[in-house]
Amino acid sequence: MWPLIRSVLAVIAGFVAASAVMMVVETANGRLLYPELGKRAEGVTDIQEIKAILASAPTGALVVVIVGWALGGVAGGFLATLISRKPPGGHALVLGALLTLAGVANNLMLPPPFWFWIATFVVLPLATYLGARLVPQRASAGATTSR
Repeated sequence: MWPLIRSVLAVIAGFVAASAVMMVVETANGRLLYPELGKRAEGVTDIQEIKAILASAPTGALVVVIVGWALGGVAGGFLATLISRKPPGGHALVLGALLTLAGVANNLMLPPPFWFWIATFVVLPLATYLGARLVPQRASAGATTSR
């Protein structure tokens, strides 16, 4: 039972880490890189107004969002694999699927340009898998070293 719980917790921790990194990058995007866009969007709750702001957003602002998603995916994939203590791949792919579903939900709420949809399906799964591959491989428990 413990390995199953560890696996579930690993994916949840990866999702939380990925989300945190994405939020930091997106906040920096609106406050540091594109402050005029951030000021226009600050405090806006009307979905139509948010869609209008997104439609007028420069391409660079959307690219920064994709970069944030990639960094978040790498961080989440790394953490999920590290916590799971399993070979890279499985946990990262589950996390990548969850992050991709979250990205699709985001895209459905605030329709982005077509290229952003493609990036959603490519960047998130690949980034989580890359993060998993960055975890150092442990030597097998039964291995012996020769002198």
